[in-house]
Amino acid sequence: MPRFAANLSMMFTEWDFLDRFDAAAAAGFTAVEYLFPYEHPPEAIAERLSRNRLTQALFNLPPGDWARGERGLAALPERADEFRASVATALRYAEATGVGRVHMMSGNADPADPRAQAAWRDATLFAAEAFAAKGIDLLLEPLNTRDMPGYFLGSFDRAAALIGELGLPNLKLQFDCYHRQILHGDVTMALRALLPVTAHVQVASVPGRHEPDVEELNYPFLFQELDRLGYAGFVGCEYRPRAGTLEGLGWFAPYAGRRA
Repeated sequence: MPRFAANLSMMFTEWDFLDRFDAAAAAGFTAVEYLFPYEHPPEAIAERLSRNRLTQALFNLPPGDWARGERGLAALPERADEFRASVATALRYAEATGVGRVHMMSGNADPADPRAQAAWRDATLFAAEAFAAKGIDLLLEPLNTRDMPGYFLGSFDRAAALIGELGLPNLKLQFDCYHRQILHGDVTMALRALLPVTAHVQVASVPGRHEPDVEELNYPFLFQELDRLGYAGFVGCEYRPRAGTLEGLGWFAPYAGRRA
């Protein structure tokens, strides 16, 4: 049975951010993830995790200026120094929260640009080495360019190729079923092929990005498939509730409270 992590950037938004930890735990979640923790002191987040006996499953490296449309720095050669500083920032939060995996967003760049390709590869090497020293996995996640126009990493094949080329034990794939379905389809066969390099899975309905109980993906089947494949990581609930968060948790009832 999968272990689910509530995504506090999309779920429980009826509460202030720090209070979402309490709300998620009260709803039966034993793990959480979110996009970015950086507006709050790491000690404040660590206290909420400890208070609620929550595991920190995942968060992202700083993305640059999110409000201005920046979506990561890794593939931007002119931002290399800023990217390296962002790794140091993320490490402070990782140490405080005990997170075991972090996602490195590539940024908006032309995937055919050799300079962007080289910058992305160099950034991956730098970050993977920095996080390996702390026992933390660095994750690459392909995002669909319908939701994220201009995003550099819009291919599962490209992500898997770099992971295979570099051969670093802590460099893994973040397999978001929502993005996979929009980009390529064939979610089940891709899970079977890519699970050996996958360290985190995320779910949402397609195309609405709501609870994983409607629309074109059969999530009960996919959850069973993850069990059949022996997946032991977290499944992040990165979806926007159709109505209220609590009102939409009927799908989650069979899994509430699961820790192992």
